Amino acid sequence: MSEKLKIITTEDGSHSLYNEELQETYHSFHGAYRESIHVFMIYGLDSWLARNPRKYPIRIFEVGFGTGLNAWLTLVWAEQNQIPVLYHTIEPFPLGEEIYSQLNYIEHDHGIWHFHKYFEALHKAPLNEGGPVSEYFNFKKDKVTLEEAQLYPSDVVFFDAFAPSKQPELWKKEALEKVTDAMRPGGLFTTYSATGQLKRDLKELGLEVEILPGPPGKKEMTRAWKGSDQ
Repeated sequence: MSEKLKIITTEDGSHSLYNEELQETYHSFHGAYRESIHVFMIYGLDSWLARNPRKYPIRIFEVGFGTGLNAWLTLVWAEQNQIPVLYHTIEPFPLGEEIYSQLNYIEHDHGIWHFHKYFEALHKAPLNEGGPVSEYFNFKKDKVTLEEAQLYPSDVVFFDAFAPSKQPELWKKEALEKVTDAMRPGGLFTTYSATGQLKRDLKELGLEVEILPGPPGKKEMTRAWKGSDQ
């Protein structure tokens, strides 16, 4: 295992990683699994589908593949709902097998354990190449920074970078503008962060910003919608 990464157990029993160089965790201490479900599934995918019940495939862009939890939960969601998803993620520092093979997400919810093989498949997917991972899930993982990334039109954005205090360059208005410009009309942007600067920047970029209850241990989170005429 990398000397800079340490596996930790969060309050819901699911694993996360602690980056010793940044002194930051990949997920909330209060529950990695619960955070991903709350921020990206319930207030992300489910909310977008409620407004767009028959608009397929759903095109998702994720900033920060990290442990792969969001991507794997989305694959499970796509297969369970039989809804095609095109998922594009960026990760400049992919995890090695010695780390991701120890993460316990596939054992955390026994109701979806039968999807366990896809977690490894996502991590082993060739970098910078797109292709199907399962019947309803098409996946592309680019080993690039956001600044370097070529973005595709997206319906839903999972903005899951490290905190603004740790990776400020990813939360600058110019970086957010690159992401929101690529969003399709009516697109949804969701993130765990709720800083005042983020909300102001998203509003200035023309998005309708919502302040929603955060996952356990966090008072608020941010969701924003792009206008249907943008």
